[in-house]
Amino acid sequence: MRAAGRSVRTRLRNRIAASDPGLLRLTAGLRTVGAIALTLAVLALLRVDVHLLVAGAMAAMVATFAIREKQLGAQAVTLALGLPVALASVSLGAVLNARLAGDVFFVVLIFCAVYGRRFGDRGTALGLIGFQVYFVFLFVGATVSSLPALCGAIALAFCSSALLRFAVVPATPTRVLMRLRLAFRARLAQLVSAQLDLLDAGPDEMDKALEAVREGTARLHETAMMIQGRLEEGTPDESAARLVQRRIADAEIAAERLGLLLLTARSAERADTLTLHLPGAPAPAVGRLAVPDEATATLRRDLQALRTLVLRAGSGDSGTALAHVRNRLLGYRDEENLPSAPAAVQDVFRGIGESARSVLGLRIALDGPQDESDDTPATARSREELDAEDAAIDGGEEAAQEEQTGLRRPTTRAAVQVTVGSTLAIVGGELLSTQRWYWAVLTCWIVFLNTASTGEILVKGYRRLLGTVFGVVAGIVLAGLVGQHTWTAFALVLVLIFAMFYTAPLSYTLMSFFVTAMLGLLYTLLHTYSLEVLVLRVEETALGAACGVVAAALVLPVQTDRRTNELLGTVLDRLADVTEAAVGQLSGGPADELLDRSRDLDQALADLRAATQPLTHPVTPLRARRNTARYVVALLETCAYHARTLAATAELLPTHPSIAADPRLRGAAARTVRNIETIAARVADEHAAARVVTGPSIASLLGSDAGTPRYGRITDRVLRHLERLDEAVVGLARPLGVPVAGPRG
Repeated sequence: MRAAGRSVRTRLRNRIAASDPGLLRLTAGLRTVGAIALTLAVLALLRVDVHLLVAGAMAAMVATFAIREKQLGAQAVTLALGLPVALASVSLGAVLNARLAGDVFFVVLIFCAVYGRRFGDRGTALGLIGFQVYFVFLFVGATVSSLPALCGAIALAFCSSALLRFAVVPATPTRVLMRLRLAFRARLAQLVSAQLDLLDAGPDEMDKALEAVREGTARLHETAMMIQGRLEEGTPDESAARLVQRRIADAEIAAERLGLLLLTARSAERADTLTLHLPGAPAPAVGRLAVPDEATATLRRDLQALRTLVLRAGSGDSGTALAHVRNRLLGYRDEENLPSAPAAVQDVFRGIGESARSVLGLRIALDGPQDESDDTPATARSREELDAEDAAIDGGEEAAQEEQTGLRRPTTRAAVQVTVGSTLAIVGGELLSTQRWYWAVLTCWIVFLNTASTGEILVKGYRRLLGTVFGVVAGIVLAGLVGQHTWTAFALVLVLIFAMFYTAPLSYTLMSFFVTAMLGLLYTLLHTYSLEVLVLRVEETALGAACGVVAAALVLPVQTDRRTNELLGTVLDRLADVTEAAVGQLSGGPADELLDRSRDLDQALADLRAATQPLTHPVTPLRARRNTARYVVALLETCAYHARTLAATAELLPTHPSIAADPRLRGAAARTVRNIETIAARVADEHAAARVVTGPSIASLLGSDAGTPRYGRITDRVLRHLERLDEAVVGLARPLGVPVAGPRG
């Protein structure tokens, strides 16, 4: 009974960890709600006016969500600096309450708040606090006479936020990283489950099963990137950080490759890598596995065993049964006990062995040395390889990046744009309402947060307006249900705030919905609720979004095409960099920081994916352009997968007994690198005359058999990835309008 209870708790923990990596959304929601509840409780004991209750609650929310640093010490400094900034903002607002003077101060405050982003997380946080607290002053209609009480409520809110942040719901970098590692394991297990469903899916279920594998692969990659961003603060030294980085990368690549091998085994011919990366791409034609039922049952059993190995890798369970499962799966790497089956199916078993090896490496890196008493020779060899790789880890230095200056600096440009847009919003907002014009300014401000092009601002404005419209309907319903029950309204406000923070990273529309519904309750508490007020909220939101788009389009504009082209050029440059460095090392060149380069490529691709959202949004009228953008991003993800795999293989070169440098690889891959550079040059200058060149397969350039490579030969695997990368790069040239020429004579 007790074991069953532990099993249920473990499954629940894994499910929560996978849905909310690092529990970052849960922590943010609980911390914010807790700070607001504590502030309200203290203010209620002091029997203050409801206006101060609302002001204290909003100030507590601002003081909590504005702080983004990862180290607790840095958070404490920013929070301490934020309090005088908040008090100065609200005090100046009260003193300069005259219409013109107040508007001028608000515009100056907006410029300074946005410009402060150039100083990193602390500058961003202090700017947010200054702006949002001034907004609190406007919302509650404070006056000079009420200023002392208002400042007291704000100070209390900051103290409550500090107590929740540092004592009640602390989140140290080490603890967050530990939770992210748990989430990585949980999502890895979910991906293996999706691959198991792919194995058993019938022809009618194949598209759904493949989509689940795509989603699982993307979510695993997302968690790996989150871990990458927390390694420096969450590990004791650089060597430990690089060890975790390598093991996470190994596990991610092995899992992604296992999915491709399964898809190939189910397909009539070798599966195209693009199938795994292009959303909505149809699954290849499949049939029943042409293997004995015994081999199919063994494959299903081993995938289930791999999932068990992943889930129990971090549980401290190292019993004999688990060791037996691990040893059996690792044996496939050395061709031990391979079932009688076609080569493609045997490749899947070998892929399971590689995944088991990556799980072993992940467990050693995260949990320390393990019991080796039950090791088989195959497991011992895997441990020796891992130990040799770990010993070869060395820190590297990051290259300095050129810093833009003047109006070319994104923060300066954004500050000017937001200032102009906010000025327009103030003028237009006052024409709609002399009392609640600030909603237009708030919307204009928000649509510029975390956006860098006119298209992104347009999409964000649309989402905010959509969420606001539905939120108004919800606000009407909730206000009618609550009536004048103050504490019931505050309880619902807390629920809505938690929902707002929990859904914010997932859907901006949902977040806007919860914000607007919450505001309907706050208006009820302030006795200013009416249907007209909520309709005005929609009008001001639409006006603010329009002002933001106009400012972005006319003042120092960054067009979506220009932004995506710049990011596309960055992705291509980093792709060429990773490919050339990996092939150079595989050819016998000096060792390089390949995993760092690979993660730089992944980050550049993530930036491009975000920037193309205006082009791929469902409401865009340019359907052909949307399909092209999705296709290009999917091709780049395919290229990144093969480049990452080459880099990971190259990093094994100094220590892996079965990998030897092959000088011929450099010449064979030179065409691919040149083609990537040619496409990058064409993206940067549409008049560039260079062409992408095709030619014989890379395997034939090395005098190898162009047929299906054997999995056990590392050189053949490298050739396979180089060939797929070469094909994807040539495929990338066509949608980007780069001419393709035949082989040079």
